[in-house]
Amino acid sequence: MSFVAPDKTCSKCPRLLAFRAQNEAKFPTYYNGPVEPFGSLSSEILIVGLAPGLNGANQTNRPFTNDYAGDVLYPILKKFGFAQGNYQKKKNDGFELINVRVTNSVRCVPPQNKVTGDEVKACGAYLIQEIENMPNLKIILTLGSVAHNAVLGVLGYKKAGFKFAHNTTHWLENHHLWMVNSYHTSRYNINTGVLTEEMFEDVIKNIQNLLKK
Repeated sequence: MSFVAPDKTCSKCPRLLAFRAQNEAKFPTYYNGPVEPFGSLSSEILIVGLAPGLNGANQTNRPFTNDYAGDVLYPILKKFGFAQGNYQKKKNDGFELINVRVTNSVRCVPPQNKVTGDEVKACGAYLIQEIENMPNLKIILTLGSVAHNAVLGVLGYKKAGFKFAHNTTHWLENHHLWMVNSYHTSRYNINTGVLTEEMFEDVIKNIQNLLKK
């Protein structure tokens, strides 16, 4: 199977389609479509977020780019050797990921940054294709409980058996994969102290150790 990303004609989710039409009128210079993943399919690590930000990935067509969450995520990845170049909040800034791919549970920007279960399920077809087309995949890092549940859903695991908690590691035996949880690197989580940069760095250190196993 080859990986096929949703294109700009995707109409699986009526609510997101309507919101896209509003944004095309309001922000005609934005990408306004299902955001493409960032990073190579040959990577050993897949980071799964929630959904594009209105003025972030929805504008730039690169996950977490021009978004506060990316201001936290990408410099820390670079600090630990998982990226190179200068992150400048735009798709063509030359910033590159190393052994990491970044995607989202839902590929289109949702109103109020909130997705529905049906939208996560609809985009699950793309998420499972992505996972299945990463031959070297060892670790999935889920940013937030929505991403955590989305990954469990597409892989066929019961949520009750894998409780989400920050920097928790789960062994997905049927797929020979590690799943690591982290609070999302959102502005809200950082500003409220739910997540600190040091806490997120600990998650990346955990992933580094898992790669050695």
